[in-house]
Amino acid sequence: MRGAVLTAITVTVTLCASLAAAPAQARPGPRPPGPENCTDTGCHFDVPPGTYDVTVRLGAATSSRTAITGESRRSLLPETAVAAGARVTRSFTVNVRTPEGEPTGPAGTPGLDLALGGAAPALAGIRVTPARHARQIILIGDSTVCDQPAAPYSGWGQQLPQYLREGLSVANYADSGESTVSYLADPRLWDTVRPLMHPGDLVLVQLAHNDKTTDEATYRANLETMVAGIRARGGEPVLVTPIVRRWFNADGTLDNGNALLVNGLGVDLPAVVRSVAAAEHVPLIDLTARTEAMVESLGVEGSKAIYLYNEKRDNTHTSVHGATVFAGLVRDALVAGHLVPEGLVRRG
Repeated sequence: MRGAVLTAITVTVTLCASLAAAPAQARPGPRPPGPENCTDTGCHFDVPPGTYDVTVRLGAATSSRTAITGESRRSLLPETAVAAGARVTRSFTVNVRTPEGEPTGPAGTPGLDLALGGAAPALAGIRVTPARHARQIILIGDSTVCDQPAAPYSGWGQQLPQYLREGLSVANYADSGESTVSYLADPRLWDTVRPLMHPGDLVLVQLAHNDKTTDEATYRANLETMVAGIRARGGEPVLVTPIVRRWFNADGTLDNGNALLVNGLGVDLPAVVRSVAAAEHVPLIDLTARTEAMVESLGVEGSKAIYLYNEKRDNTHTSVHGATVFAGLVRDALVAGHLVPEGLVRRG
């Protein structure tokens, strides 16, 4: 019976190199496999929530550069160059769920939606199948991590999937405006994501930006609650210190308060995260230290492009470029900490 169900939801689509098919027409029920699942700008597959392996064949008679995003603006495949007349195959694993973006946001479109981008996109073929052996990377965080619904905003978790190969999926349950207090209290968040954890899943927790009035004891206890809850489900917790804010001192270093996440009660939030990680024997990604070094190296002017300073005078939230750079730091930390095998990440 299980095999029959998997066969029923397997979708295989082969397209001509030009992808000149007319836009798919609305019709009742699931769309049958065939070219009508895609247009020259993207694809839609009527599949239920779950995890899917996607294999694409890229290229055309002329040289091409193709990038793929999916669901709620998630970057799934970086821009890939293919020479004229050549074809290349790339694969990735994608999480399909409702809501498809932020857990407290709108439901989004049922099924799997993929969008074609890049300087000269060319999709020659595509195959979508249920993932049988994928490992999840579940993200718990705030607006600096989440799948932001609209440009120019982007969280680093939104950009992380493009750095991963088939076999690793990102399930981003970060949500704008959340603190450790609110994330645990909202049934759409902690009570929803925890039952979805499976043995072997990595669960990355980055919550600090909105713990502006959380005292140290409460903040520590909340992190410990999350660690224990993840472990109880068989998951592997990973604590992540928050990305820095772009607040400079006159000497070109970052401000110890606003930039380095010391809250209104004087609690050094990254220091507490490091302390809990050490006490609970939890892997730590010190994203505060990594982003501090990068932002200071870029300087006052160069770091503007990482954040939304030019667009919004925003020194906290990142641009697509900045989120992509920070996601690369997370990828590097996952590999360096032996949390993800080198063979399952993309470097270029």
